[in-house]
Amino acid sequence: MYSCCCFVLLFFLTFMLACAHGEDLSMSASRNNIHKRMKREWVWNTMHIYEELNGTLPHHIGKIKSTIQNPNATYVIEGEGAGTLFRVDERTGDVAANERLDREKKAIYQLRALIIDRNTKKPLEPPSMFFITVHDVNDNAPVFEQRVFNGSVAEMSPLGTSVTTVTAVDADDPTLHGHADIFYEVIQGKEYFKIEERSGKITTAVRDLDREQTPTYTIVVKAMDGKGLHSKESGTATVHIKLIDINDNFPTFKQENFIFEVPETIRLDAKVGSLEVVDIDEPQNRNTKYIFVQGPYQDTFEIEPKPETNEGIIRPKKPLDFENIAIYRFVVEANDANINYAYSRTKGLKSIARLTIKVIDVDEPPIFAQPSYTFQVEEEGDIKRPIGCVSAKDPDKAKREIRYRILRSTGFEISTTGCIFATKPLDREERAWHNITVSASEVDQNKMVVPKLETHVPVYIKVNDINDNAPEFAYPYNPRVCEHASPRTVIVSISAIDKDEMPPNVKFKFSLVSEDSNFTLLDNHDNTANISVKYGQFNRELVKTHYLPIVISDNGSPPRSSTNVLPIHVCKCDEDGTFTFCEEAAKQVGVTVPALVAIFICILTIVVIMLLIAWRRRHKKDLNVLKKNVEEIHEQLVAYDEEGGGEMDTNSYDVSVLNSARQRSMASPKMAVEARPCGYPQAQKSPGNGFSGTGEMGIMIEMKKDEADLDGDLLPYDTLHIYGYEGAESIAESLSSLGSGSSDSEIDYDFLNDWGPRFKMLAELYGLEYGDDFAY
Repeated sequence: MYSCCCFVLLFFLTFMLACAHGEDLSMSASRNNIHKRMKREWVWNTMHIYEELNGTLPHHIGKIKSTIQNPNATYVIEGEGAGTLFRVDERTGDVAANERLDREKKAIYQLRALIIDRNTKKPLEPPSMFFITVHDVNDNAPVFEQRVFNGSVAEMSPLGTSVTTVTAVDADDPTLHGHADIFYEVIQGKEYFKIEERSGKITTAVRDLDREQTPTYTIVVKAMDGKGLHSKESGTATVHIKLIDINDNFPTFKQENFIFEVPETIRLDAKVGSLEVVDIDEPQNRNTKYIFVQGPYQDTFEIEPKPETNEGIIRPKKPLDFENIAIYRFVVEANDANINYAYSRTKGLKSIARLTIKVIDVDEPPIFAQPSYTFQVEEEGDIKRPIGCVSAKDPDKAKREIRYRILRSTGFEISTTGCIFATKPLDREERAWHNITVSASEVDQNKMVVPKLETHVPVYIKVNDINDNAPEFAYPYNPRVCEHASPRTVIVSISAIDKDEMPPNVKFKFSLVSEDSNFTLLDNHDNTANISVKYGQFNRELVKTHYLPIVISDNGSPPRSSTNVLPIHVCKCDEDGTFTFCEEAAKQVGVTVPALVAIFICILTIVVIMLLIAWRRRHKKDLNVLKKNVEEIHEQLVAYDEEGGGEMDTNSYDVSVLNSARQRSMASPKMAVEARPCGYPQAQKSPGNGFSGTGEMGIMIEMKKDEADLDGDLLPYDTLHIYGYEGAESIAESLSSLGSGSSDSEIDYDFLNDWGPRFKMLAELYGLEYGDDFAY
């Protein structure tokens, strides 16, 4: 108690002395202020604070202070968190934190300190920057970068084989010892895998991890803080580990015996059957090989492995024949030469199975002795001699009889024994090769061909050449010679050809039939010959063309020869030997028979088309006149009873006479129709034309008209015979209803019955008495 009182007394005396000393200093300064300004500065301690401080808020951080002595001075702070997160005592300059700070959110705050006059609000000193540093405490647990990790490792791997690495992070300050240290631990699955506590590397803890037993593993790892108040806090993650398969298992057959049946006609690439094996490795690690251990004819079959399905596909390598071998028996071994013996659980194991293949008999078609036949025959040979013979047999036990026939060929025939004959002598020059197809069919006991048991074979027949054609000129020579040609003048060089085969050693000989001519022949012994002038001085007045017979023979067996005539024209020539005039024989125009036939067909087609056009123009019908009103039809039929060659043809008849006759006839009770002026212009004739309305011509016309009206046996005027042709210059076409067909007009043609017998046919065709459904 006594010590406390002494301390208070001492503090009071010190304070009083400081105030008195300060007052003296202030007075002295005021006195000396006129002469000198004193320097002032900020004074405070470095400010630090630990994050997450416990205790009563606010937490004191530090103090800002200036050397200025002014009772009105006030401290103010500005910047990050000023006034909210941090506050300052305006009188003492103490800085405090209103909240608990978190270094992981923000580690350093930058603020500005000011001292102002309380009354004037003016700064007494320039502002100064200061920082508040938040010190770290170990308050964060490690967190994994991801919640799930994946890893893989080959099965049967050695102890300590790396699987994967996990990583966690700690938000505390790594520069402080022990704040950010992380330690890893396996908390689930530690019997199979382990982890390095500082690096997070996961490795195998056992050496017999078997994919076929457990293909995947799931473990849980934990990341812990090394030291500190929160060292017990930790984060966890899940790790999925997949075991990679290796070839460590032998294949084994599912059964000890396999039996298959297959027809003898099976294709070489077809499937006989499949051997099922068990190999629990994945397909990429299955290397099953099948070996024939025992059994004959091992080269007849092969076994193709299928890793995807654990099967061995059996295929034939050779054609099967029931008549030869009916059953095959083998002992087959399944093995894997690439297996990893170091990790195999079944070392040295072999799987054996017995294989039986039964061949089923099939009724097969005949088989020819050869896949194809080639025969040679001389042309013009005896057709009774066979060209060649084919042979086929039944491969089955029945050994049926074989019947042969030639397909799609009329020039050859075949016997029951398979011998081929020609139906006519063969000519090499016509065709050198003949390709035919021979069919062989089986015949049953009733001599009937067995259906679908037929085999075809190609037969090639070569016709060998004989020397049966004589040589002839190679070209149609047409040489010329001057009438004053000198002796030994070469006119032309000739050569020969032969339709027969011309071997390299063929030789043609040339000679004249007679030497009694003004020409000579020189054989060049190279299958050519020169024709030359013997005496010269030809007389064109007597002979303009000389025909020189030449004999050409070959060296064949037997030799052949022919006589060929060479026409030589005698021509007038200049002094230098240039031909000026030749009266050569008229050359035939090179028009072939097909060209003549084509020309004839074209001409015939044109003629037919012209006839059809003429007939069309002559018989074209159009009832344009009937589409007019009744009065106009009546007028034209009366006005143009029978005009002849058309309206413009008025040279032979006086139209006025016909009109006068028509007018008189209209006055009769038989046809009382009102006369109307003609709708077409009529050509006027001069009075001197020899006709009169009351003359003989008029009387004759009236008589003929009366006879026609009264005679029911005559043809009606409305026929093609009467109205079929109106004349070349007429603008009206035929009025005949026989050529016009049906009309779509809605005109009532019943009035035709009142026009008299001349229009009886029209009245019958178009009258209403036949009904609306009448069709002509």
